Amino acid sequence: MPFVKVLKNKAYFKRYQVKYRRRREGKTDYRARKRLICQDKNKYNAPKYRLVVRFSNRYVNCQIAYATVEGDKILCQANSRELERYGLKTGLKNYAAAYCTGLLCARRLLKQLGLAELYEGQEEAEGTVVKTEMGKKTYFVEEVDEDKRPFRALLDVGIVATSTGARVFGAMKGAADGGLDIPHSEKRFPGYDRDSKEFDAEVHHDHIYGAHVSEYMEYLMEEDEALYKEHFATYIELGLGPENMEDTLTEVHKAIREDPSAAPKADFKPNKKYKRAAKATYEERKAKVAAKKAAMAGGEDDGDDDDDEEEEEDEDEE
Repeated sequence: MPFVKVLKNKAYFKRYQVKYRRRREGKTDYRARKRLICQDKNKYNAPKYRLVVRFSNRYVNCQIAYATVEGDKILCQANSRELERYGLKTGLKNYAAAYCTGLLCARRLLKQLGLAELYEGQEEAEGTVVKTEMGKKTYFVEEVDEDKRPFRALLDVGIVATSTGARVFGAMKGAADGGLDIPHSEKRFPGYDRDSKEFDAEVHHDHIYGAHVSEYMEYLMEEDEALYKEHFATYIELGLGPENMEDTLTEVHKAIREDPSAAPKADFKPNKKYKRAAKATYEERKAKVAAKKAAMAGGEDDGDDDDDEEEEEDEDEE
């Protein structure tokens, strides 16, 4: 037998360090996070802002966050659940909904910071990348104001796969069209061909306005109408079909730009009819226990009497 050195011996495990909890759970890529939050040393107390895009089972969530020693702070956030107020009541997780959510987050933030009028973004989504050179820097907005620079944020995708056409880039494009300065290129947008290295902006435009959903709806209507009614039941109920998909999303974009502010919270109104039962006093609890003991003692006495009666009947028979 050749000599085999034992690598994971006792000394190895004495020096073994457990990875961070969120790394073990597969929630945080700390290698990417470090590069997103670390700022230059000569920029004291100037945080790096991140556009955090996350997807749940039903919705899209966009946040503008920055890191501190105590933890991350959220500057602004928007959820695709809010799109119901603007006219989009279903399909709140696809590429078009992600674009709308990013647009809503951007417009809400700029209104909050007083930059909404200076940086209006692109009112009509063309699907292309907009750049402006100023000095030695590149800004991803149409025009740069001389006094106030655009709000820069870096895209934080988390642990999702950044494949070409991913919905996370739809949210980023919506935020960029909303007026935020987010460094990006067209290499991950729908319509980019990796082999020829060419970008078809029309394909990206169609995804923003839900044309890919409309095409699939038309396909199912022709091939399998039963599956169409089952798969798009909510669309049918709301009257949203392939013929009015683009118009609906155009109106949603317009409504978001008109009023991106969050909906006011409803006042809490308690139900006064409900009354909680009064807590029993010590004497009442004591009496309840005594009553239970008496009931148990009475049951045992009845059992003894029955046994005595049975014994007397046996003696009479003898």
